[in-house]
Amino acid sequence: MGAGRVFAYGAAAGLIGDLLLGDPRRGHPVAVFGRAAGAVERVLWRDHHGWGALHTTVCAGGAVALGSLAARAVRASTVASVALTAAATWAVVGGTSLAREARTIGSALGAGDVEAARARLPHLCGRDPQALDADGMARAVVESVAENTSDAVVGALVWGAVGGVPGLLGFRAVNTLDAMVGHKSARYRRYGWASARLDDLAGWPGARLTAVLAVLAGPDPRGAVRAWRADAAQHPSPNAGPVEASFAGALGVRLGGTLSYGGRVEHRPVLNTPGRAVGTQDVERAVRLSKRVTWLALGACAGARLLKSAWSSRRGN
Repeated sequence: MGAGRVFAYGAAAGLIGDLLLGDPRRGHPVAVFGRAAGAVERVLWRDHHGWGALHTTVCAGGAVALGSLAARAVRASTVASVALTAAATWAVVGGTSLAREARTIGSALGAGDVEAARARLPHLCGRDPQALDADGMARAVVESVAENTSDAVVGALVWGAVGGVPGLLGFRAVNTLDAMVGHKSARYRRYGWASARLDDLAGWPGARLTAVLAVLAGPDPRGAVRAWRADAAQHPSPNAGPVEASFAGALGVRLGGTLSYGGRVEHRPVLNTPGRAVGTQDVERAVRLSKRVTWLALGACAGARLLKSAWSSRRGN
């Protein structure tokens, strides 16, 4: 069996595993990586770009190397290769947990329990829940679902199609490092620069594919294209912009505006200005759109990898 089929079967099995099992409560591989990266940081941290770049190289390079060694160890067995790809896919994607957290908050908001929603919001995103009313929390959830569809699912599938198991693990490592040290706090402004920039580069193709698929899978394709073209570039993140704008247009809602993180207020541009304000019912709509995008992404990435393998085989002959 060629590499294309190994990835296609393994990635499909991994996504089904995520659908059925979700994330483990303890001992998640990403959490294990996070603890290891934290240990490396305690040794290397200096308020310096170069030391931060070394931290990124050691942690992300280590994940890629581990994936390469594992893939090489099982390459003689098709079954083992598919199983390894499935396990790696399950470990790095987080679509089921994303949907579960979003729906938990949406259910609390639907029941009028704003305090329960506020208590749960930090499990999904870094917004200050006390600064948000019910509609503000619903907007935060929809934005997080959109962004994390790219970061937690589609981006990983793209790099899995490109690089197999090393690509899957490498993308998740880079994304996790960005979450840990890539923000603009006093401690990480220099040290986390390399992780943040590498995450921007790694996330670029997955974000564009997510935006395209949101156009195709959403209830308002024209609105999604219009919002993407008009508003994506105004977002401070080069990757969140296209994803959130296309989701906003597809769902017919307005995203962006004033946000609060850790006591710091940000005024971001509004995405899809003609849309209506986000309501509680839009949480479930966003989750459903995210799921459709996920399965379309699997088809696109598996298909691309199969075509690449077929082309390589023809050239070899």
